[in-house]
Amino acid sequence: QVPLVESGGGLAQAGGSLRLSCAASTIFTINDMGWYRQAPGKQRELVAIITESGTTRYADSVKGRFTISRDSAKNTVYLQMNSLKPEDTAVYYCMAETIYENWGQGTQVTVSS
Repeated sequence: QVPLVESGGGLAQAGGSLRLSCAASTIFTINDMGWYRQAPGKQRELVAIITESGTTRYADSVKGRFTISRDSAKNTVYLQMNSLKPEDTAVYYCMAETIYENWGQGTQVTVSS
């Protein structure tokens, strides 16, 4: 299990911005890194993912508003969230893939209307 430390969640107003960070503590190569979210009563869903080479993929609901990036030297992934909507409210989980999928404990993002 690779420890993942998430930060940056909190409360924002609709139209506002937040930036999430997730640092992985490992000596192993990290392949994909990404962010997932789970809203109350819903299943966990992919938000954005970035490969080791920098290829990105986004959920349709966040395209054009969220940007994922990574600093491979620091084993850190970021999620810049702009134009936030109340429906973005969820617990956001960081994922880092080594030979296993490793998960953070989650950080709450709440967007008020």
